[in-house]
Amino acid sequence: MHHYISVQKGLGLMEVLVALLVLAIGVLGFIALQYRAIEASAESTYRVEGMSLARDFAERIRVNRGALEKYKSEITTPAEQKTSTKNCYQTACDADEMADFDVSEIVKKAHEKAMAVNLIDCQGNDDGRACIYVAWGETSPTNETDAGAGGCTNSTSYDPSSTCLIMEVY
Repeated sequence: MHHYISVQKGLGLMEVLVALLVLAIGVLGFIALQYRAIEASAESTYRVEGMSLARDFAERIRVNRGALEKYKSEITTPAEQKTSTKNCYQTACDADEMADFDVSEIVKKAHEKAMAVNLIDCQGNDDGRACIYVAWGETSPTNETDAGAGGCTNSTSYDPSSTCLIMEVY
């Protein structure tokens, strides 16, 4: 029996090392899974905040439908986005002043959430429908001519590498 023990010397240590290796691989897989879950949670938070922002903007446009062109011109001119000539919460505004005020409010909210917003004609139709683009991360709220150029859409298709959402405004 003594001979059997001397042959087995150190074998238990090898088994422990293999078990630790298997455990380490399992823990690394769990860490990768947790990282992916955190990424998905952050993405869903951006989508919910983006949808809320787009709905807010869409409702403002619906209330002041006659000033749709003013909304488009205000939002596409960076110098005019964050400033408003009047505070429409405190004084009465006409349709253009209200559009100016609404755009400044939406752009400020988007900036607070590290997002960008745009209002452009919807791609792929000719009925004059407008779309609200809300983008975050490295994506710009634009329609690009080349796929992967950093915009939400590429002509009439959604760029799958973008991080944005698009809402039609009626």
